[in-house]
Amino acid sequence: MTEMDLRVCDCIEGMREIPSDSVDVVATSPPYNLGIKYKVYDDNKAKAEYLDWTSLWTNEVRRVLKPEGSFFLNLGGSPTYPMLPHEVIAGVGRSFILQNTIHWIKSVSIVKDGITTSSGHFKPINSKRFLTDCHEYIFHLTKTGKVVIDRLSVGVPYVDKSNLKRWKHSEGRDIRCRGNTWFVPYKTIKSRDKDRPHPATFPKELPAMCFKIHGLREGLVGLDPFLGIGNSALAAQDVGLTKFIGFDIDPFYVEIARQRLTL
Repeated sequence: MTEMDLRVCDCIEGMREIPSDSVDVVATSPPYNLGIKYKVYDDNKAKAEYLDWTSLWTNEVRRVLKPEGSFFLNLGGSPTYPMLPHEVIAGVGRSFILQNTIHWIKSVSIVKDGITTSSGHFKPINSKRFLTDCHEYIFHLTKTGKVVIDRLSVGVPYVDKSNLKRWKHSEGRDIRCRGNTWFVPYKTIKSRDKDRPHPATFPKELPAMCFKIHGLREGLVGLDPFLGIGNSALAAQDVGLTKFIGFDIDPFYVEIARQRLTL
C-alpha cells in the first residue's frame, strides 16, 4: 500500500519542508500559462513572471531530488504560443540535464491496407492558420544525464518475430523499447464536472509510465508538485510506489484526489 501525503499548499512552500535528496521520481504537469480557467490559480501571468516562477519551483524539485532521481515534466503549447515548452525547458536546463524527450501523442492517423484510420483524443480547433495540436512533451530531466532507466518496463512486442533471433540484445524476449513516442489517449467521458472536474489533466497512464521508466523498486518516493485531482497519485498507487507526496493550492482538487484514492 502506497503511503499518501497529499497537502493543500503552494508547492514551493510544500517542497521546502521536504529534506534534500529524498525524492526518487517526480512526474508533474504544471499550469502552462495559456489562460486556463482554474478555480484558484491565475493562469495569465506575464511571460517573465511565469518563467521566473518556473525557475523557483523547479529549483526546489532539484534540491529534493536524489542524485540518481528522475524528473518528468509534461508541457504543452498552443497554436499562438508554440514556443512555451521550449522556453521553459531552456530555463530548466540550466539546473538539470535533459536526458530524454518524450512525445505524448493524444491522437494519431495511420494508413493500413490502404485505409486511413484515426485513434485517440482529437480536440478540433476552428482555424485557417493552424493544425490541430495532437501532442505534448514529456521532458525527462536528471542531475547527471546518466541515470539508468528501465526501458523495457513500458516495452512493446516485436511485430516481426524474426527479430527475436536477429537482434542479440533481445536475448530472446519478445519485447523492445517503445521509443520516445507514447500514444496515450484520454478516456471518453460523459460529464466533465463529474468525470474530469479539472480543466487540464493528464491520463493516469502517463505518470505510471514515467514511474516505470525510472525503474520500480522497494522504497521509492514519488512527488507531484501540481496534484490536481490526483491522477499521478492514482498512478503511484497502481505501480506500487512506497510513498507519494502531492501538493495543490486548491482544496477542492485535493479533496477529489483523496476521494478517488479511497474508491
